[in-house]
Amino acid sequence: MTALMTRNHANFQIILFLILLLLVYFSESINEVAASKWMLFSKQQYFDSKGLFISIVFSVPILMNCMIMVASWLYQSSQLTTNLKRAQLRQRAKIRQTIENPPTTTNKSKDE
Repeated sequence: MTALMTRNHANFQIILFLILLLLVYFSESINEVAASKWMLFSKQQYFDSKGLFISIVFSVPILMNCMIMVASWLYQSSQLTTNLKRAQLRQRAKIRQTIENPPTTTNKSKDE
């Protein structure tokens, strides 16, 4: 959701992307801390040594957001490339038209 809401704010989205990837990178450490302190915030021990719970509940949604961001960046890049190529083709056509049909200039003297 955040990935789509921030798609027009590139700098914020890059920072968000890096923070999310750092959270996934440190999810093993987060899992270890949560496994040792689980009694403070839960009635059951969810944080096993393999990290299955934190992977499914924490890391997978974050990685999905990151994939959405990358897909959005690829789409925006393709749109930008398409617009650039169209502008180049319009400019070439305009130059070609002026070469083939030069504008007629009439030099009227001030005496007339």
